[in-house]
Amino acid sequence: MDKSWMHSDRRSKAYEFGVEAFLNFAVENLLTTTHIRCPCVKCVNLKLFGVGIIRDHVYFNGIDQSYKNWTFHGEPWEATTNASRNVEEHDGHSRYSFVSEEIDMDDNDFGDFGSDPYEFANVIGFGDQPVYPGCRKYTKLSALVKLYNLKAKHGISDVCFTELLILQGNLLPEGNTIPTSMYEAKKTLCALGLSYEKMHACPNDCILYRKEYEDSTNCPTCGISRWKEGKDSILKEGVPAKVVWYFPPIPRFKRMFQSHETAKSLTWHAARKLIDGQMSHSADSPSWKLLDDKWPEFGNEPRNLRLALSSDGFNPHSSLSSRYSCWPVILVTYNLPPWLCMK
Repeated sequence: MDKSWMHSDRRSKAYEFGVEAFLNFAVENLLTTTHIRCPCVKCVNLKLFGVGIIRDHVYFNGIDQSYKNWTFHGEPWEATTNASRNVEEHDGHSRYSFVSEEIDMDDNDFGDFGSDPYEFANVIGFGDQPVYPGCRKYTKLSALVKLYNLKAKHGISDVCFTELLILQGNLLPEGNTIPTSMYEAKKTLCALGLSYEKMHACPNDCILYRKEYEDSTNCPTCGISRWKEGKDSILKEGVPAKVVWYFPPIPRFKRMFQSHETAKSLTWHAARKLIDGQMSHSADSPSWKLLDDKWPEFGNEPRNLRLALSSDGFNPHSSLSSRYSCWPVILVTYNLPPWLCMK
């Protein structure tokens, strides 16, 4: 299919005909008009909309020009010559596989990325490439994580971040591995599988609006509205008053055991040399020993995870007059040696 229209002026007839041909192709292959990934430069195939909204997005925002193979819209995967999309077969598994999960999206939207135990290792191996030939300070993955942290810290838009990646790619020597768009950067980072879910919550912390309360608009316990109240005392329907960010721990535990070095560290507490009279780890505490005595079947397996739960509140805006606060609930893995579990 001709895709030259993706680079045409959005006001041209070629672009108009191309958009309609793309939408018709997607509908015919996906057999739906209500749940299609939007390929505009802002959504980058990470949000689902109907055909009408997608058409508006593609006109107003423009289509992501790096999306050359329409795999999310029914086109079969074909390897391209683009270095950032190169596929190398190694032991029957691709060195780099495309992913369709995004850091900002829920597991329910894109499925479980932990089902393939090789995918994480493959992406990490691919990310260990130097940023450019001869670079020893940064790898592709470490550089990308640094750049993405700056984007999140300073609120850089997706379009600006894409232009920044293109500029850096042009400034670095030939053969550099910097992605050329936000779309490609997200595909690399999301393969880490560190997804999260956003859950609406009662402002008084009574319930989470999920399962039987998913469609409720008022808390069944205290009666307060689910939606945020504006300055004019009018409820902003659709805008939650409180949101809980849930980071599922099970996929993260799987990631720990997929690394040979980390898996070995998870049994450090049982394999270490004991020093009498000194408490060098939580395993030396009476509480740890009490747990082993009370549940010997659990204690006899050193790979079983011992977790500590910690929580505290802080004001992320560093302003004493602000009423906004965050309360992270953190799980600490005590199986690890002190220099890792307390890091």
